[in-house]
Amino acid sequence: MRLLAALATLLLAAGFAGAAWAHAALVSVEPGSGSMLATAPKAVELRFNEPVTPGAILLIDGAGRARDDARVSASGETISVAMPADLPEGTAVVSYRVISQDGHPVTGSVIFSIGMPTATKAPAAADGGLSALIWLARVGLYIGLFVGVGGVLFARWIAWSTTGMAVPRTALALGLLSATVSVGALGLDLLGLPLAALATAGPWKVAFATSAGPALLVAFAAMLFALMALGSAWYARALAMIAFIGVGLSLAMTGHAATAPPEVLMRPAIFLHGLGVAFWIGALAPLVALVSKPTAATIPIVSRFSRIAMPAVGVLALTGLGLAIVQLEKPAALIETRYGLILLVKLVLVLVLLALAALNRFRLTPALAETRKAAPAFTRSILLESIVALAVLAVVAGWRFTPPPRTLVPETPLAIHIHSDKAMFQVLVSPGKPGANDFVLQLMTGEGTFLAAKEATLTLSLPERGIEPMEWKASLGPDGYWHVRKVELPFAGRWHVRIDALVTDFEQITLEDELDVAVP
Repeated sequence: MRLLAALATLLLAAGFAGAAWAHAALVSVEPGSGSMLATAPKAVELRFNEPVTPGAILLIDGAGRARDDARVSASGETISVAMPADLPEGTAVVSYRVISQDGHPVTGSVIFSIGMPTATKAPAAADGGLSALIWLARVGLYIGLFVGVGGVLFARWIAWSTTGMAVPRTALALGLLSATVSVGALGLDLLGLPLAALATAGPWKVAFATSAGPALLVAFAAMLFALMALGSAWYARALAMIAFIGVGLSLAMTGHAATAPPEVLMRPAIFLHGLGVAFWIGALAPLVALVSKPTAATIPIVSRFSRIAMPAVGVLALTGLGLAIVQLEKPAALIETRYGLILLVKLVLVLVLLALAALNRFRLTPALAETRKAAPAFTRSILLESIVALAVLAVVAGWRFTPPPRTLVPETPLAIHIHSDKAMFQVLVSPGKPGANDFVLQLMTGEGTFLAAKEATLTLSLPERGIEPMEWKASLGPDGYWHVRKVELPFAGRWHVRIDALVTDFEQITLEDELDVAVP
């Protein structure tokens, strides 16, 4: 019992320890991404909306060489990358992978050119093998926590019997394996390493340094307690309850939902939400086993669960609604963001679950109380409910790869630099995606000084789509830049950009370049 008490205390302490965590986003870069510089900067500073930890920072110089002599330092929200003294001319790329305080990686690249631009490209994104592993491990973890721990809770506190524990036992084994894999895969993702690096200590060490590492440890402990609760010891019910509480704690320790402000409300909400999911989904497999071979004790067990399930589903629905409102911030995000689309799919599946639960509660349970002939229909309904519940877990695991709308900040606009002996034009395009865009034109001389112009004209075409040149007159703003607003770019692709600057009545400078507009 002393060992049990110590382990329970450790689990609870780990669950409530820690600071405030959220999801980081890049706010600004100095020098700005796409900048054209006469000399190499002493450092590149990346500022985020919250403190971050450097994961992997890569510098590729203008000659296309990966440099290992860039010094990286972190101070709160700022990551500083000191540039080597011998940085050659050309376009340099700083590729960053930093660790958000919710334990998730934040990645991206910034570019700047020293002198004339070159064709230096950002590193290619990693293949999908690691992402698939992370998703599979997350699904397995959810199955272990909700099906496994929830099933043991049902056995010890609702059914008072370990009948039908084959599925929860298997789920716990899968969950323990998935929790272990999740730690290593998280470390690989944070450091940008290949799968082969799992055999090294680096990924495991960095994973436990984030909020997600201790949360996975609590989840592992909860599933271990649940396995122990399947034994015949007199304290098995206490173990099951500790494991059940551990489910909520592990979810409330990290992640997008748990770290949203105000945390004083969000952490308890995700805690209760996790308990509600485990109570509901965990009961499905044992219920199938009980109803498929009904006995005199089956009806009281089903009725007892049904009575408790009603308020549990109510708490589940209320906390889920609150979390969704906070994460989305506005209704439009439900269809405008990937996070919202995942939530939309989840809501549809949950509505199906609620319909099946209502059918079980108000029709099949009374029918089963009257005659055992209703058992096959009840069994089929619960099996369908189990399949839909697994689909919900698979869909929700996709949230690992997309930040919630509340964390999104305005993106850095696309930037191109067009240079000739006579002039240098800088073009900023915001947001730089298909749809309406604002263009800002900065006109400079070949030496980088202000270029006075009487008129400026922007011309765009997309030959690969058969879009002929379209022309817009720019207007000079009070900031000294030329603006063209609400330019419709109907397609992604490589747009041809031409800028005509009328310097005098007899002199016009024309520069041309390509603008890559990617699919959002």
